[in-house]
Amino acid sequence: MSDHGSLAARSQKFGAPEGDQGIVRCDACPVLCRIRPGRSGACSRYANENGQLVRTDPAVTLARAVESGGPVVAFAEGAWDGQLLDPSRAFVTGIGAGTTYPDYKPAPFIVGASHAGVDTVTIVTEGIFSYCGVKVKIDTDRHLGAEAAAVRANGEQVGHVTTAEYGSQMLSLGGVRHLTGGSKKEGTTTCDTLLKLCAGEAVGLTIDGGHAVRVQAGQAPVVDGKPEVRMRVGCGSATIGIFAQQWLGQVDEVIVVDDHITGLLSEHQAGKVLGMKPTGIRLRGRRSTPGRYFQVANPGLGWGGTDISDPLAIIESIDPKIAWPGLRLLLTSTTGEDALWCVLDDTLRPIPGPMPDGVAKVVERIGENCEPSLCTVIFMAGAGGSLRAGVTENPVLLTRSVASGETRVTMGGAPVYLWPGGGITVMADVLRLPKNAFGYVPTPALVAPIEFTLPRALYERLGGHMSEIVPVQDLLRNLGPSLRIEDWQAGNPWPFAG
Repeated sequence: MSDHGSLAARSQKFGAPEGDQGIVRCDACPVLCRIRPGRSGACSRYANENGQLVRTDPAVTLARAVESGGPVVAFAEGAWDGQLLDPSRAFVTGIGAGTTYPDYKPAPFIVGASHAGVDTVTIVTEGIFSYCGVKVKIDTDRHLGAEAAAVRANGEQVGHVTTAEYGSQMLSLGGVRHLTGGSKKEGTTTCDTLLKLCAGEAVGLTIDGGHAVRVQAGQAPVVDGKPEVRMRVGCGSATIGIFAQQWLGQVDEVIVVDDHITGLLSEHQAGKVLGMKPTGIRLRGRRSTPGRYFQVANPGLGWGGTDISDPLAIIESIDPKIAWPGLRLLLTSTTGEDALWCVLDDTLRPIPGPMPDGVAKVVERIGENCEPSLCTVIFMAGAGGSLRAGVTENPVLLTRSVASGETRVTMGGAPVYLWPGGGITVMADVLRLPKNAFGYVPTPALVAPIEFTLPRALYERLGGHMSEIVPVQDLLRNLGPSLRIEDWQAGNPWPFAG
């Protein structure tokens, strides 16, 4: 058996003593910190303990609950004989495992196990990612900033606004240009921003020519100090299509204000099918197809993601040959948060008034059909040649095996989306990883767990480091008190299944 699973042996591989003062040089990343006894390196992930380099955080193993519903083992404290956890329920993650730097070394843990009669290997490491970033999905119609506008944290550019999606504004943060291609302050600020977002913490951002937004994975965004509540049910046209039948007989006209497509019910195909007669109301902006208008206003924080605070301002004209006194007009946003009821007077001016209960119920239903406004943070990174060298002596074979689906990739046990094409480019939802799964090195770059699981026979064909394979039960026993056991997230697929 290899001693690769022993923390002491693992530490000796990574550190080199220097001089007679007990100083150890850490070679876990390119910074090569010289660490005095009792101190930690710049990343706080490695420390000098009595002249030996040690990992300061515990290695994390995830335990799947038994089928009978029995509890998993909680935090492992003190001496542990490795028998409290059934190895068939254990998945050793890259969290706390250490890195492969300098790149000639095998991965910190290469774990052998048997599942459903198949001998498997899981190669476990922490990747140092310079080519990484996060994609942030912000559920709001509010205008945050123009596409491609700079996104800043503490005054430093850390990313940009990218193309909006249905009901959401999107940010692209990080990337190698901001981490290493600019000033030192830009790099460290970018690294700190990414690390906080990946840890599920709140981060305040500003957008050039736009607004301030606070984002946090799984929480509502806060735009210019105001928390967002609802994600729109659809664009103005879609909202009309959904609720037209429910408005029939209660209104003569509905305008749904939206930054993308503002809808006009009587002109809309839904209104035509329902037999609604023309009202003579014409909207500002560019008419697309019947009842659908583009560019009725500028983007902003007002109604439907426009800069409109008075929705009547988008009415360009009312044709006296078609409209009539007493015409019932509803104006609403795509979330139902803003709504106005008007009746045309004898001069065909819209006069605001109390909204009838039946109409108010439909507006409330718009809100009911809106999903809660949340922020989603997706970590994205490319696993390069150096990381792959810790898996196999011929890295391209691993890349091909991953691309073909023979080798399964996870990050902290969480599933990843693998981009087609060359390389191993992955994305993972940070909320599906265990807490505190990410770290950093001050080059700067992020450190993230990554695991490759495949049949043992395939691993041998790929030129894997076969002599470094450690049975999972031995690894768990040897890690002992330096191991933390957490519950497997029920929503994540089990890596050994199928």
